Amino acid sequence: MRPDILNLLFAEVTVLKGIGPGLAKPLERLGLRRVVDVLFHLPTGWIDRVARDELDMADAGRTIVITLTAQDYRSSAGRGPTRVHAADARGNIVSLVYFGGHSGWAKKLAPIGEPRRVSGRLEMYGQELQIVHPDYVLPLDEAGDQPEREAIYPLSEGLTSRRVGQMAAHALERVPDLPEWIEPGLLAKRGWPGWREALTRVHADPSDMVARERLAYDEIFANQLALTLVRQSSRARRGRALTGDGRLRGALQLPYDLTGAQTRTVREIEGDLAQAQPMLRLLQGDVGSGKTLVATMALLLAVEAGAQGALIAPTEILARQHYETLRRMLAGVPVEVAILTGRDKGKVREATLMGLASGAIDILIGTHAIFQEAVTYKDLAFVVVDEQHRFGVAQRMMLQAKAKAAPHLLAMTATPIPRTLTLANYGEMDVSQIDEMPPGRQPIETRVISEDRLAEMVDALARHLSDGGQAYWVCPLVEESEKSDLAAAEARAETLRARFGDRVGLVHGRMKGPEKDAVMEAFAAGRTGVLVATTVIEVGVDVPNATLIVIEAADRFGLAQLHQLRGRVGRGSGRSICLLIRGNALSETSRARLALMRETNDGFRIAEEDLRLRGSGELLGTKQSGEAAFRIATPEMLNDLLPVATDDARLLIDRDGGLSADRGQAARTALYLFERDAGVALLRSG
Repeated sequence: MRPDILNLLFAEVTVLKGIGPGLAKPLERLGLRRVVDVLFHLPTGWIDRVARDELDMADAGRTIVITLTAQDYRSSAGRGPTRVHAADARGNIVSLVYFGGHSGWAKKLAPIGEPRRVSGRLEMYGQELQIVHPDYVLPLDEAGDQPEREAIYPLSEGLTSRRVGQMAAHALERVPDLPEWIEPGLLAKRGWPGWREALTRVHADPSDMVARERLAYDEIFANQLALTLVRQSSRARRGRALTGDGRLRGALQLPYDLTGAQTRTVREIEGDLAQAQPMLRLLQGDVGSGKTLVATMALLLAVEAGAQGALIAPTEILARQHYETLRRMLAGVPVEVAILTGRDKGKVREATLMGLASGAIDILIGTHAIFQEAVTYKDLAFVVVDEQHRFGVAQRMMLQAKAKAAPHLLAMTATPIPRTLTLANYGEMDVSQIDEMPPGRQPIETRVISEDRLAEMVDALARHLSDGGQAYWVCPLVEESEKSDLAAAEARAETLRARFGDRVGLVHGRMKGPEKDAVMEAFAAGRTGVLVATTVIEVGVDVPNATLIVIEAADRFGLAQLHQLRGRVGRGSGRSICLLIRGNALSETSRARLALMRETNDGFRIAEEDLRLRGSGELLGTKQSGEAAFRIATPEMLNDLLPVATDDARLLIDRDGGLSADRGQAARTALYLFERDAGVALLRSG
């Protein structure tokens, strides 16, 4: 239960002065729903305002604060600019310029003859001084003492930095003095202020890196402490040892040998399963490295030991892909595999539930539907979570609670994770890495092409189809809304159908399950040659005959997502090509991303570069995942502070009395403050 001292901070944001329904939408867009969200919405920059008594051409290019009095107004015809000619105390003139037909507004802000405190960027326009759209124009009795340094905040439409700064000031008034959770020696060594003081300092002066580093450390420490507690609890729980006799794995008819990396990983998992202490292992492997086979071997071992296994995937497409893959792989092996998703209803669902409860079903594949209360297992002992970064700790625990004893857990991800973030997001787990591709897999040839050559791409697609090939055509996320994504895909499908007719299929996230399955099945069976898609195909689509992928507006995607999409091809032994269509106005970051995609197929190298270019908050889709993104800590801070925070969290648990001692009680407050408490209630730690 959250400590009472934090209740003021977790109140709705509307308790702050001046926040009504009109601000609800822009605040919601920024994720500012509670007081604590405003506190942690830190400024990203600042403006230094220079106070002046009189205008001076030497200040052109600087942001000034000065008292001015309007002399007259000059409005252009139509929607031309409105100019307010205003004078300083010595009679020097400056034009306050407003574009967009705001003459009435400008006159209201600066009535003729009434002095106003004005701030904005002073510029030269020919031989005249002007301030375009001043940051503020205030009556003298409202201006007060304006700070020379003003914070700049991330904004959405309908908000200004001044308004967010005012909200932050009101939120800071509610901040209690919290007990110190940082180890005293570390606090003194780093010269960090207390938590409350650090917050106040950063909002007042965004350049205060000592205070910002303190807040970043708090966030990282809370994260590492939560993971340490999860690991401690998992290690303390009694599970059951699983030892197989090899009869089912030996019955697999594989047309190839396992790679050295797969063999090593299987041995690591076997060693874990042989212990009564539940396994908690993360399996990393690039697209096509053979993680599914490793997971299948582990599931078969559990069945050999007389238990049931479950595999959970984040999407319907991926769950059904796994189901079909396992059915093919286990053909002739005496194992009953079933699938359960939110779409399964009626008698089919009832039969599956009965089979699970009776033990007739050995392995269940499914989406989050397998968490549901009605789903009971006879003897669940092993759980595989695929695309791990899309599930949170609490979701994993819900599935684990389905077992009589703590089940063994194997989490998999095809999205290579940088070492820093592996420790930050999966510090409670042991890690296996498949760093070797199966023999015969050819690297995917990647080319970057200007959008001006789109017609050439369509001609190349025609040649590819005439040679019996199949292709994906991925459409961009135009804005952060599925509707825009869908519109782009529908428009592209129409233009391609005009040339290729019904050989073009379309799949997107808003299609109903059966409709989506029908399109995917037609493509997998070769009845359609081109699959136009949104990023719904990022994971879980396996069509070896598809050896060409075209990604429109590739410069709008992050590296990790581009790498995942590229992994839809190159799944057979034939040569595969990825065409990245770019816009003409590329940022340096976009240029660097595309150059790296062209240069390498190594997902682990791409992940490290993605962290450097984008930062941890956006990496690997974590903003859309169940894992908590870091709101304060930057990648650089993570590299510096993560090892320190990890050691400090372990020190607290091992030496300083855990959560029951004085520092532990303070640390418990930090867990709730930074919302790393999801597992705490289940852990019963301290």
